[in-house]
Amino acid sequence: MLSGPNLNLLGEREPEVYGHHTLADVEAMVRERAERLGVEVRFVQSNHEGVLVDELHRARLDCHAVVLNPGAFAHTSVALRDAIAAIRIPVVEVHLSNVHAREPFRRRMVLAPVVRGQVVGFGAHSYVLGLEAAVHLARGGRG
Repeated sequence: MLSGPNLNLLGEREPEVYGHHTLADVEAMVRERAERLGVEVRFVQSNHEGVLVDELHRARLDCHAVVLNPGAFAHTSVALRDAIAAIRIPVVEVHLSNVHAREPFRRRMVLAPVVRGQVVGFGAHSYVLGLEAAVHLARGGRG
């Protein structure tokens, strides 16, 4: 479970857009669902693109899938796009807000062609839905 820039400020950053849950709240929701699904989850948040690239590379060695909220990097990061394309495990992209209904620059999604799917617009629950999708894919389900 990778979270990108500014997600450490959830709950205080633009709550009218991103909701009132903190990242700790989101992680607790995901842990609860992961336990019911019988899976382990590792959480990493970074405001630095290279750290997220390194974590994607690491995940290919010891994870079955990745749930990624790239934040603003979804619209700009060729480095993340290339890292996702380079690993052979499914990556599910999640966003708290419906990025397709927001500013025009947010509608350009450079990761979309290489992720297995996207979950957008369900607030904190986007992470839970992303986890469910990732587990489904890791267990051999089709996207």
